[in-house]
Amino acid sequence: MRTIVRTGIAVIVIAAAGACATSRPGESRPLPAATGPAATGPAASVLARLPLSDGASVGGYRRARFGPAWADVDHNGCDTRNDVLNRDLRDLRWRPGTHGCVVLAGDLVDPYSGTRMAFAKSAADAIQIDHVVALGDAWRTGSARWSDARRVQFANDPLNLLAVSGALNNAKGDRDASGWLPPSAAFRCPYVARQIAVKAKWGLLVTPAERAAMARVLLSCPGEPVPTS
Repeated sequence: MRTIVRTGIAVIVIAAAGACATSRPGESRPLPAATGPAATGPAASVLARLPLSDGASVGGYRRARFGPAWADVDHNGCDTRNDVLNRDLRDLRWRPGTHGCVVLAGDLVDPYSGTRMAFAKSAADAIQIDHVVALGDAWRTGSARWSDARRVQFANDPLNLLAVSGALNNAKGDRDASGWLPPSAAFRCPYVARQIAVKAKWGLLVTPAERAAMARVLLSCPGEPVPTS
């Protein structure tokens, strides 16, 4: 009897190992059943439907694969960086002759820290435009298989862009929610909800660690909406 039990266990172990071996890097796979309390609300519902990635590293990422920084994809005569500055800053001043496009100065309440910052074009790096879903993260979770034209559209999508503290943008790098969250606890739910919205819109995957981190954040804000613009 003991021999039969051990054989059965061995078969189960081998079968499990075989199942793992069939998963290829970058492919989506089912998420194991969650344990503990579950997040609820619109953002949590969309998160639950995002396909899961194995998080395998995908080589070949370069910023240039997403086009120039920045393009004028909506053909309004103003590049995306200035479009976002015009959207997110207040008390704006513009370069004469640019029809309200090129921002020279303005004020920002940095969403990542909650602090008020003054923008001046002469020190433009102090306030940067962050890709909420970082381009490197997007590359690892699906965009490596896109055309160059689609990547340019993604890199200039206003849904995925926020004017933020340059220092915090640099600190975030290409990390997803499992590796970095805004210092301002009040903005973590909107931040995660925006990442979820972007990944859903563009068909990107999430890693198990990323999904778990997002779900933990959303536990504190049941009913968190999904931004649309």
